[in-house]
Amino acid sequence: MQFFSRKLIKPQDLNASGTLFGGTVLSWIDEEAAIFVTCQLNKGNIVTKYMTEINFVSSAGLGDIIEIGMETVSFGRTSITVRCVVRNKFSKETIIKIDKIVFVNLDDDGRPAPHNVTEPQN
Repeated sequence: MQFFSRKLIKPQDLNASGTLFGGTVLSWIDEEAAIFVTCQLNKGNIVTKYMTEINFVSSAGLGDIIEIGMETVSFGRTSITVRCVVRNKFSKETIIKIDKIVFVNLDDDGRPAPHNVTEPQN
């Protein structure tokens, strides 16, 4: 798994309990996954189709630094599936795991289109 992105947890990222708001981290994951997939396919006309169970393992607090990791799980004809782990940068404690995030490549009319990629790109 490659960890490309890091985030500093700031006051606006917290929920009413003073821990990282789930919606914020899910937004970061969706953005990071889209960037990862765009780089894998070398094209940017993609949409998020599906996410498996989102497993909140632990939390993060104000001042923590988290990192978001992605890896390719599989390629379909028009889709690509990736896995995500969000962890604390220093303790390496997992915060969130998502086993499958599926993206679909689209043509100019917004319909699924073959992407012709079969192996992960570096």
